[in-house]
Amino acid sequence: MTASARWTRPLRAVAGLALGAATAAAELALLAVAAPLLVYALAFARGGHRVPAALARAAGRLTELERRRLAAFLDYRDTTPYGPLKAIAYLTLRVPVGLLGGAILVLVGYGAELAVRLAAGWWITGDHLDGIPPAWWIVGYLTVLGAVLLFLAVQGLLGVALLERRVARAVLGPSPLAEYEARIAHLATSRAEVVDAVDDERRRIERDLHDGVQQRLVALGMLIGRARRAGDGDRRRDLLAQAHEESQRALADLREVAWRVYPAALDGEGLRTALETVAERSPLPVEIDYAVPGRPPHAVETAAYFVVTEAVTNAAKHSGATRVRVAVGGDARMVRVRIEDDGGGGADPAGGGLAGLARRAAALDGVLTVASPPGGPTVIEAELPCG
Repeated sequence: MTASARWTRPLRAVAGLALGAATAAAELALLAVAAPLLVYALAFARGGHRVPAALARAAGRLTELERRRLAAFLDYRDTTPYGPLKAIAYLTLRVPVGLLGGAILVLVGYGAELAVRLAAGWWITGDHLDGIPPAWWIVGYLTVLGAVLLFLAVQGLLGVALLERRVARAVLGPSPLAEYEARIAHLATSRAEVVDAVDDERRRIERDLHDGVQQRLVALGMLIGRARRAGDGDRRRDLLAQAHEESQRALADLREVAWRVYPAALDGEGLRTALETVAERSPLPVEIDYAVPGRPPHAVETAAYFVVTEAVTNAAKHSGATRVRVAVGGDARMVRVRIEDDGGGGADPAGGGLAGLARRAAALDGVLTVASPPGGPTVIEAELPCG
């Protein structure tokens, strides 16, 4: 989190709570008017819609307003559909929470205004508030008391923000059954995508072996056959020398394919060493910034390695970039990978390579995003959970 984000996030939360107090007052008025209508509708309705249409529309609009406020100011987003009764239940539960946040903000504002008046009377105007002189022990006592009250007020605001999110999640969020169904669907999709990614990788390996190693081995066999049939000793030695060089090139191609399939350095030295090798083998200058404490799980290391390898390869082949920067960080819970190049942009997230990386990340419950506007730069980011 940047320094500006550390300041703007609390300010956004305070603004969101202030706005929530205002909307809570409007919602309280709506509920006061709607309560007798709702009781009448529930008592005399015989099937059909139990909530009057006007009340349902008003509750729905206020609920959507609250969702937008939570998303903009309190970093809570949810798109689960809901009905009129859920909307009314949510508004009923969040009204006291919103009013509580407003009351705390009013107390903070009153305390700040009182402190300013007291300080101005002591050291600027000389008009002591309530006749209280600025003795050192009075100043110390009021400073400690103000700090304690401010701390309690901040904790209260944090608690109200947490309650806002919990009430929205409990009433409007998906039910446990819906969450399980979504999880099962996600796992089924991820499994199918992993199978597709494995098939794509197998076809790529077969293509590399056919177009590279196999062709060199055929050329090697032809050179050896010509050497066997050569009657001239010098000609035979020249052909054998060419065969030796071709065998070295075939071996290099085979090592390259094996490295792309799975680098042995991941099992030994770990992800940092494997990425440094990627930087050494890349035709572009690659800067590696590695800041992961300890070693992540093996599956996470493998996924992070292939994300970096594919991104660096694409930058070298297609983007026209002159440099690539790789940043790998995180903690015991999450590994974050960010690759940025200064190329021309235009990378297609649905392309074969990037789509395969997205499937590999999804198999770990991770997320891969690609930002590549025309003109660049291209930024590929992956978040890979460690457990």
